[in-house]
Amino acid sequence: MTSYIIRRLLLMIPTLLGITVACFVLVQAVPGGPVEQAISRMQAQSAMRGGDASKRLSAEEIENIRAYFGFDKPAHVRYFTWLGNLLRLELGRSYTFQEPVWDVITRRFPISLFFGITSLVLSYGISVPLGVVKALRHRGRFDTATSALMFAGYVMPGYALGILLIIIFGGGSFLNWFPISGIVSDNWELLSPAGKVMDFLHHMCLPLVCYMIGQFAFLTLLMKNTVLEELNKDYVRTAMAKGVDFGTAVWRHAFRNSLIPLVTGLSELFMVFFAGSLLIEKVFDIPGMGLLFYEAIDGRDYNVVLGIIVFSSLLAMFGRLFSDIMYAAVDPRIRFD
Repeated sequence: MTSYIIRRLLLMIPTLLGITVACFVLVQAVPGGPVEQAISRMQAQSAMRGGDASKRLSAEEIENIRAYFGFDKPAHVRYFTWLGNLLRLELGRSYTFQEPVWDVITRRFPISLFFGITSLVLSYGISVPLGVVKALRHRGRFDTATSALMFAGYVMPGYALGILLIIIFGGGSFLNWFPISGIVSDNWELLSPAGKVMDFLHHMCLPLVCYMIGQFAFLTLLMKNTVLEELNKDYVRTAMAKGVDFGTAVWRHAFRNSLIPLVTGLSELFMVFFAGSLLIEKVFDIPGMGLLFYEAIDGRDYNVVLGIIVFSSLLAMFGRLFSDIMYAAVDPRIRFD
């Protein structure tokens, strides 16, 4: 296992380099970059001061703008400069926010961290036992009723559910139980420590439901179907024929093998740190990573875009490695040499 982990870690280096090259080329090829946007802003400011908005900037002014953003150098030089800064853990400066990319990302990081970890823990913590109970009560009333809810949650997009929850619980047409935007109240600074925690959780209730509903429904149905499949296998019948009671056969034998397909989802454990849903964050006005990524792409903020891509790629690769390790832990038949 140790040699396998070392090989996977070494393979991450060329993989990450390939990702950075491809993304750097694609980002640079997108029209309307920071130079063009800076020129447009300067012309708009000139028009506001009574000047001619259609007047073109001089070649010297344009060259100064290109030099300011580093676009006076060839693309390959800019890439290796950026890569060298990355090796020194420097991501450059955001064109939009006019501050280091590290600060921009870390400011949004806690929100994504909370939503990612909380939704993952709740999804697995509820879906696994619920899936087992549904399998044991297959085609019963409980299974039928919960399956209807599962299918509804699976097919409904998170942002659509968010709009529905706002209408019902956010003071739309029915109840006014939860706030509908932001992550804290306006008087948050005046609250006690316990009050701040409760206020934050109060704001997070509706968005959290929208974040986890799709994954929760999928994991529950997957767990139920896997348990049913395992219960029909010969090793369970053999155990029960030898005198093992049904509960022991389920929880000691079938349950562990039923977890194997769910281990695949654990590869997303590292990705949750940079997870985000643009539409959900738009609906609830949440400053998360999804909204930041969209704003960076829309504003052609190349350094922020590349910074998010690099770290999300690293987390995805570590997540896949973690998933393989968990496979070996759950299924003793799997060995990595």
